Amino acid sequence: MEKRFRNFGLLVVALGALAGGLFVRLPNRTDYSGVESPEIAANYSEALSVIEDNYIAPVDHEKVAESSIQGMLWALDPHSSFFNREELKKLYEEQSSRFFGIGVSILQHRDGVYVQSVVSGTPAEKAGLRYGDKFVEIDGKNSEKWTSAEVSKNVRGVRGSLVKIKIDRASEANPIEMELTRDGVPFPSVRNFFMLRDGTGYIGLTGGFQETTSEELDRAITELKKSGMKNLILDLRGNPGGLLPQAIEVSSRFIPRGQTIVSVKGRSRFSKSEDLRAVGSRVENFPLVVLINGFSASASEIVAGAIQDYGRGIIVGDESFGKGLVQRVFSLPAGTGMSLTTARYYTPFGRSLQRDYSSGSIYDYYNHQTNSDSNSKADANSPAPPKGDAVPTAGGRILYGGRGIEPDLKAPPLIFSPLRQRMNEAAFYFTRQLVAGKISGLEEFRVGTQKNIQTVRPDEFVVTDKILEAFKMFVLSDTKNGLSSENLKAQLDYAKWRIREELATATYSGEAGSQVLLENDPQVLKGLDSIPEAARMALSFQKTITSVG
Repeated sequence: MEKRFRNFGLLVVALGALAGGLFVRLPNRTDYSGVESPEIAANYSEALSVIEDNYIAPVDHEKVAESSIQGMLWALDPHSSFFNREELKKLYEEQSSRFFGIGVSILQHRDGVYVQSVVSGTPAEKAGLRYGDKFVEIDGKNSEKWTSAEVSKNVRGVRGSLVKIKIDRASEANPIEMELTRDGVPFPSVRNFFMLRDGTGYIGLTGGFQETTSEELDRAITELKKSGMKNLILDLRGNPGGLLPQAIEVSSRFIPRGQTIVSVKGRSRFSKSEDLRAVGSRVENFPLVVLINGFSASASEIVAGAIQDYGRGIIVGDESFGKGLVQRVFSLPAGTGMSLTTARYYTPFGRSLQRDYSSGSIYDYYNHQTNSDSNSKADANSPAPPKGDAVPTAGGRILYGGRGIEPDLKAPPLIFSPLRQRMNEAAFYFTRQLVAGKISGLEEFRVGTQKNIQTVRPDEFVVTDKILEAFKMFVLSDTKNGLSSENLKAQLDYAKWRIREELATATYSGEAGSQVLLENDPQVLKGLDSIPEAARMALSFQKTITSVG
């Protein structure tokens, strides 16, 4: 194994050096057989030999080879990446909208990892796992100090294999042992959908663009229409992107067939330059608001960019991530792989989606920190001119490329201060006791299994004065939270909101809890306020398309 990965590392370094020669020396094709590649490979081999002979501990050759590949790829751009066997498997699972595990949403709290909600029809539901169950052991290993990522990794596995878990349940004196058979767990793109006020539907397309994304969107739109939807807020916040064909399909629900959705410009046989156009015949004409933030990337930006270029809807939120590089996954030996940038994305009218990565570190890039960000230093009374290339779009509007997607209307996100984070923790631990029937005088809130109801009515889970008084007493007796009566007084309305969210989650589902959170989300509220402008844009877009057609 060590020898195989040592040789693998040498091969990749040599090929990487040759590839570098191909790009750098493109005008001089007779120069490929120079000494550059052999010298770099020899230097790598010599350095590895010195490490093997002198390093304080045995060398993990697999780890060294993987880091060599990753370093080589990051020297090209921030999105070309190496995948070890486990990461590559997870990538393919997510693209198929399904993985194999037990079917729980988990959350890490101050003293361990707990079940937040259970997915309907999965092994977890069949075994009777509940909101608030704490993972104590997994397959005989103590998991009380594990992270949520470690718990997730250990409950996933081969379909049909067994996993033994031990959980602590607030309503039981002793830990409960369970044996579950791993099975398929859905990994949907559309995480929830429901009606807001004034005939406005909400669709949370936040789970990436996978193989079933457009089908999920169609189902959500159909159901919301049955409930009287006349306007739509499409939430792409936190959506990291995914499959390009699905971005085309989603855009095609709002932009007529034949219109360019995105231009792909590449130079290899894997990414030829072409304009990708809207497909199908089903086009929705209702007013549209699209929510984005700094974690909306790639396919999300393709959708938002097309809608913005054509003036089909209004974009609300924060500026998007700015990922306009196209990756193709190539298989490597030993079941590993790498994603290599092969092209760039441009909006229909020619805006580059890719943010500059030529200066600064990988850390700076992923945290949107650049030394040249003049806008961050600009005087509010004399803002710096927009960065990027000016591009005329529909109706003569000027937008700018090379910076991701700038929202039409900026809106601040929901702020989670350290105090509010502690309040979140307090609301969880209180609700865990409440639904276990352990809060005196409030035993009627005891919950067995979650009911798998997706939506919440305004009159449900109202936090009464009696519940709030019990919460105050619980918080002040729980010194680990570090909350005082002054803290509670300052954040009382927020606490009521979080308790309602936890109750909806514990009783109904994670989707129901998310709905409660979104009711007071500043960006969602801004989206609702912008519906009249979205209606004007939808009408104008329809007239333009009709006249062109």
